[in-house]
Amino acid sequence: MTFIVDGRWQGPVVDQHIHLDTSNRYLSAIEEFVRKGGTGIVLVHKPNFSGKLPIDKDGYRQAYSETISMAEEVRNKFAIKVALALGPHPVVWEKQISDLGIEKSTELHLDSIDLALDLIEQGKAHCLGEVGRPHYQVNEQTWRHSNENLTQIMAEAASAKVPIQLHVEDAGAQTYSELSQMAIKAGLPLEKAIRHYAPANVSSEFTHGLSCTVSVGRGSIQGIMSSHTNASAPWGMETDFLDDPRRPGAVLGPKTIPKRTNELCSSLLAEYSPDEVENLLLKIHSEWPSKLYGLEF
Repeated sequence: MTFIVDGRWQGPVVDQHIHLDTSNRYLSAIEEFVRKGGTGIVLVHKPNFSGKLPIDKDGYRQAYSETISMAEEVRNKFAIKVALALGPHPVVWEKQISDLGIEKSTELHLDSIDLALDLIEQGKAHCLGEVGRPHYQVNEQTWRHSNENLTQIMAEAASAKVPIQLHVEDAGAQTYSELSQMAIKAGLPLEKAIRHYAPANVSSEFTHGLSCTVSVGRGSIQGIMSSHTNASAPWGMETDFLDDPRRPGAVLGPKTIPKRTNELCSSLLAEYSPDEVENLLLKIHSEWPSKLYGLEF
């Protein structure tokens, strides 16, 4: 069976980082994704920045439960593959410092990591995420604490043999270099550290051996085409769809991954044989995500 028909990709299509919100588009967003050819997602827990953030472990248990329920409903309604990433967003930790103090905010942050790991062990989720550090400038003390937190989180993920999706700043290869050193120090295999919202450069020289999910906005296919032959770690595609009508242009829409996959397919066919193109696209949308999340895509 061939997955390329008349120059178009008919195989698996996975969005490796997407958020949903039951009070916003929710199922209609997935309906659009599936209608355009989507076959799987990695649903990532989204903090309720517009409402009340959890202030204790029970609050996180309830918030995670809601995300688990969304994943189950999507699976049942659309029969697509849904991997689930649970974890405390680093921006929540930073924002709660002003209300809770840095010690209490850090304690809550790490407690919610332990809870997420418990749920992954129970088979209710597949990945720790998104975790990391603030993507904006903070004071020196906060930055130091965020890196200490992340190193500990990486060590716990390594011990549990769990992959993590990383929310970090964009400082080019420097960000990757620092994350790589932290992962090595923590004993976390580099390919299990997945940088989300990544630039379109997937070469090993740039990524320092970390996995990544590329934010496939306009121009991203050119970046992928110029770097994919030098990639050493798994990589994929994502929208970071927020399902938030207040920020319609902040990230990509749910139909983007099928669209960009076909753009990539066309670009690859201009340079490679159909068999070679099919092999790469199956790695992007099936082999690699299956290996990373332990779920057959």
